[in-house]
Amino acid sequence: MIQRIYIDTSVVGGFFDDEFKEPTQQLFKRLEDNEVKFIISDLLELELIQAPKHVNELLLNYPTDRFERIELTEEIMNLADRYIIEKVVGRTSLEDCRHIALATVNRVDVLASWNFKHIVNLDRIKGYNSVNLRLGYPTIEIRTPQELVRYGD
Repeated sequence: MIQRIYIDTSVVGGFFDDEFKEPTQQLFKRLEDNEVKFIISDLLELELIQAPKHVNELLLNYPTDRFERIELTEEIMNLADRYIIEKVVGRTSLEDCRHIALATVNRVDVLASWNFKHIVNLDRIKGYNSVNLRLGYPTIEIRTPQELVRYGD
């Protein structure tokens, strides 16, 4: 079964960033080899509009059947608001919360991000999952692209 990986904007940008390029490009190679499917959202697409052209157009280099597109809904926005109400993060992290909620409600296998401050952070992950469990949602796996690369047998 192909792993469904939700990617946020930091992963797309990481493809070109010297610090994150190698593992990010290896993750995209897994996409190219049809080992994984990227779950992308209308929120990601909206954020990419503000990115440099080469970042904005990266996903166009891959076949559309390698992606599953999901959209923000009222349920997702309510869950994201709940993360803030529960003080997992502050109000300025609303977009990050929406990425978490998009991935949670759509039951992805893992969310990939390079955002260490608000997303790939053990205390934050515990907070998101605590809210998820109390509200009847599954826990969410959150990892960096480096943790999703295959290193052989």
